[in-house]
Amino acid sequence: MRAARLIKMVLLLQSRPSMSAAELARELEVSERTITRDAQALGEAGVPVYADRGRNGGYRLVGGYRTRLTGLGRDEAAALFLSGVPGALRDMGLEDAASAARLKVSAALLPSLRDAPASAGRRFHLDAPAWWREPGTPAHLPDVARAVWADRVLRVVYRRRDGEVVERRLEPYGLVLKAGVWYVCAHADGERPGFRVYRLDRFDEVRQDEEAFVRDESFDLAAFWADRAAGFARAMLRETVLVRVSEAGAARLPAVLGDRESVLAALAAAGGADGRGRRTVALPVESYDVAFGQLMPLGPEVEVLEPAALRERFAAAARAMAGLYGSAPQDRDG
Repeated sequence: MRAARLIKMVLLLQSRPSMSAAELARELEVSERTITRDAQALGEAGVPVYADRGRNGGYRLVGGYRTRLTGLGRDEAAALFLSGVPGALRDMGLEDAASAARLKVSAALLPSLRDAPASAGRRFHLDAPAWWREPGTPAHLPDVARAVWADRVLRVVYRRRDGEVVERRLEPYGLVLKAGVWYVCAHADGERPGFRVYRLDRFDEVRQDEEAFVRDESFDLAAFWADRAAGFARAMLRETVLVRVSEAGAARLPAVLGDRESVLAALAAAGGADGRGRRTVALPVESYDVAFGQLMPLGPEVEVLEPAALRERFAAAARAMAGLYGSAPQDRDG
């Protein structure tokens, strides 16, 4: 729309000393001829846009003119607080709103502070997804995000972890991006009513109702997520492995097991070191298979004592390694 473009052009000129026609055309995604017509239209409307002619010319506002059109809209204000995660904004369909919000803020700043957004962008960046994982955008994320902003009821078809497909009426309270995976925290109707957490990539269908729900203002998204995440981590640790670990191995345990809190608690509950400087620790683990893969990188810094089957699995791996490295490598063709 031309009106929106004219407002954006004023804000751009307000945020900078001057801009060439080419720069304005690039920012507004129009031709330089359109910029000339827009500048003339602004002048006729009483906005003092002055055109400097010549090779180094451009457009600028005269006399310290400042527009009052810098008030943030609701979605722009919300998007501004998420501007550190541009990928998340794009996935939720808020990229344009965030861009407009940043432009309005820049236009409202004092001239001496106008480099603050660029300065912050050069110094801080948030990269949310985990390493070695191709981030995927759930197909229904924009629809769910709109429902979250508007407090609208969702009707969804959801695939559980076991493959069962269920239909649910949800009151979506908030979105969470964890290690590149999107979740929605919602009040759910059904067999187990209450606040639940759903992975967005398991939604097969999403439909937003005209029905609005009344939000419980006491709901704290950050506190709810922290509690559920801690409970999920505890529920995943279903087995226990008894190990004898060196001090070097103990220092690396939180990193290799990935659950710093439970590892530190297990180390604190362990007795003192033996004559070789090793401690016997009962470690909570997800499964014996997972424990094998997690503890193997520690090599001789950790010795599995129980269960016996897992100890034998480590012993077999050690014998196989010794067989490989017990002599100089041979020519395979020989």
